[in-house]
Amino acid sequence: MSRVTKIKHVLKEQEADDFDVPKENQQIVRIVASKGNNLHEVETAQDGEEERFLVSMPVKFRKNVWIKRGDYVLVEPIEEGNKVKAEICRILTPEHVKVFEKEGVWPRKFSKKRELEEDLDEDGLFRNTNRKFLAQSSDDEDDEDEEDGEDEDEEENTEGEDEAPRKTDCAQKLSPMDR
Repeated sequence: MSRVTKIKHVLKEQEADDFDVPKENQQIVRIVASKGNNLHEVETAQDGEEERFLVSMPVKFRKNVWIKRGDYVLVEPIEEGNKVKAEICRILTPEHVKVFEKEGVWPRKFSKKRELEEDLDEDGLFRNTNRKFLAQSSDDEDDEDEEDGEDEDEEENTEGEDEAPRKTDCAQKLSPMDR
């Protein structure tokens, strides 16, 4: 079988409408990192304790299907490995996720609704993850202090008439080359 034909068969198998619910020995996991040599680190959806372990990609998927961090896969446990504890049996698409959510099989930890709830702050706005979160108090005293500080700045500007001669003194101290 040529490489192109093999890719076609693998992709057809992946795109097939096989929305079978995972069996008892299968588990839904999320890809955390790629470790090389067709090994991927995954995390489980168990509440309370996150378990991370390595899974291997079967030969039929290698160089034909690519997965990235954050993708979901269905894995079956294997007995022969200490570090590698499972093998990928299906790469889940967004359609699989929708069907599994409707069936009630999808883990709550991986649901998008839960992720959205965690990203909201107390006002119901999305939290900016690019900046550090600082708690702000809404005391009236803080607002009054800021207003008083602005008034003091204006008073200093009117009293600062002596600053103009200082600026000219600095200009005189500069050499002719710096002017």
